[in-house]
Amino acid sequence: MSRSAHPAGPRHADVLPEGHYTAPPADLNALDPKVWAETVTRDDQGVLTVGGIDVRRLAEEFGTPAYVLDETDFRSRARAWRTAFGQDADVFYAGKAFLSRAVVRWLHEEGLNLDVCSGGELATALSAGMPADRIAFHGNNKSVAEIRRAVEAGVGRIVLDSFQEIVRVAHIAQELGKRQRVQIRVTVGVEAHTHEFIATAHEDQKFGIPLAGGQAAEAVRRALRLDGIELIGIHSHIGSQIFDMSGFEVAAHRVVGLLKEIRDEHGVELPEIDLGGGLGIAYTSDDDPREPHEIAKALTEIVTRECESARLRTPRISVEPGRAVVGPTAFTLYEVGTIKPLDHLRTYVSVDGGMSDNIRTALYDAEYSVALVSRSSDAEPMLTRVVGKHCESGDIVVRDAFLPADLAPGDLVAVPATGAYCRSMASNYNHVLRPPVVAVRDGEARAIVRRETEEDLLRLDVG
Repeated sequence: MSRSAHPAGPRHADVLPEGHYTAPPADLNALDPKVWAETVTRDDQGVLTVGGIDVRRLAEEFGTPAYVLDETDFRSRARAWRTAFGQDADVFYAGKAFLSRAVVRWLHEEGLNLDVCSGGELATALSAGMPADRIAFHGNNKSVAEIRRAVEAGVGRIVLDSFQEIVRVAHIAQELGKRQRVQIRVTVGVEAHTHEFIATAHEDQKFGIPLAGGQAAEAVRRALRLDGIELIGIHSHIGSQIFDMSGFEVAAHRVVGLLKEIRDEHGVELPEIDLGGGLGIAYTSDDDPREPHEIAKALTEIVTRECESARLRTPRISVEPGRAVVGPTAFTLYEVGTIKPLDHLRTYVSVDGGMSDNIRTALYDAEYSVALVSRSSDAEPMLTRVVGKHCESGDIVVRDAFLPADLAPGDLVAVPATGAYCRSMASNYNHVLRPPVVAVRDGEARAIVRRETEEDLLRLDVG
């Protein structure tokens, strides 16, 4: 079939069914720098390049689908966060966004600390040489074995998430003859403006110990009485993909209020406050994230003002950007398989991946951009829904997007801003193999996480 042979779907927004789409862009070949990594551009033929490498070459060498990560951009963003907060604050990269041994080494080299939330993430960090004292260990239900390994390794802090965990960590540390530095995670009753599954500071959810009813204050009392732990601060995290700083202002006010209570009751001024992460990135041109230096200035001013009001020394601030570092640095490269126009609705574009490599659209109703990247096109825009190859009607990668009407099987398309949570949450649903992560820098490309093989898949099946 020629590029123009298949019947086209609808073109104009005023005849379309209700959805997430906006009006078609003036130029489908244009790249919005907000949603693409630093070294991404198009060559004279309209082919996308990253780090100086043509995506057609990447597809030929590494196959599709593939996560393509701009190492230059990752390092640049890591440095920007480190510089923005300076030496008087701590920046912990949230490893749950995406973690590999290469990423751990980059973080170490760029001066960031690392936040892990499972034994596997801790093992990855330690195996790649991250100093244990620069690691924070999170999680709402850490196992005894995980806590023991963290304490034995000498992690810099464990974030306590429940009354049981206060005792558990203290007991294990005493058994090992150590005194473990800890923070207590509190829920401050702030409703972040985000999806309910990624809002984490309201009381009715699994994370943290509520301020309400004096529970957090009681947790502090218990922690201060135990010899195996050293309480160094309070931790708060209000959610994810947040653009509005007002939530952080309310959270800081309430956390500082707790610090004042601790000072007044125990005569102790805790030296640290961790405001978590959750800062948003641009998935589409409609998103408008703040720069690290703006965030650092705002958070520092908020905490300083609240502490001055409470007559407290300003504690050392920690933040935990994960998505904000790695999210914009990668895109997912797909090959178009089939194209199915539906009259007066939209055109379904099926790619060779789907919900196994990006579950976020199905799980959170997340919105993404998409572009034709193996060539340029002057064709009219058509409304599309980019879907995967899985046996699920909810297998949607990009719910509503405009692509050129001459799109054809074999074309390459790319979905930007997939560096965070896509590979981390990838699965083998339908026994589909997970894609590689390909790092590109200065004209060189290498797999930092290789593509799964059928041998990998069958090796675990011992039946």
